[in-house]
Amino acid sequence: MKSRISRKFTAVLTAAFIFMAVAGAAAFSLGKYEKVKAANGEVVIPAAKVANGKAHFYKFEDNGKEIAFFVVKASDGSIKSAFDACDSCYRDKKGYEQQGDKMNCKNCNQKFVINRIGPNATGGCNPGYLPNKQTGGNVVISVADLKGGAKFF
Repeated sequence: MKSRISRKFTAVLTAAFIFMAVAGAAAFSLGKYEKVKAANGEVVIPAAKVANGKAHFYKFEDNGKEIAFFVVKASDGSIKSAFDACDSCYRDKKGYEQQGDKMNCKNCNQKFVINRIGPNATGGCNPGYLPNKQTGGNVVISVADLKGGAKFF
């Protein structure tokens, strides 16, 4: 009897281990980026998807080159978008991570207030500005603007 219970327990543990290994591998392979595609010269992201105040990371492919960017709702309610690279550290290809209300350069550890991401915050380690417009409950980014940041990647 003890042996039968032990075998069942071992089988359940083995199945759980395999499930966790497969699920973990799937999550790891996805990384932090969601791939997006363009339609009519624009990438469209539902604003509700980024309304939680967390940075959401995306990749857009253009002729074999992946262009990484993030979209985040700032504490002032505006939606910010920027390349996952900066003017100074982009060669190291480390990008940013969110730390509260700031984006942190993973190369030099400089922090930038999310509310200030925009066209007037350029140079240095600021996140490379990526314009967006909000229409019909969506965040819309032009392919031309995305291609403008290809040099970072």
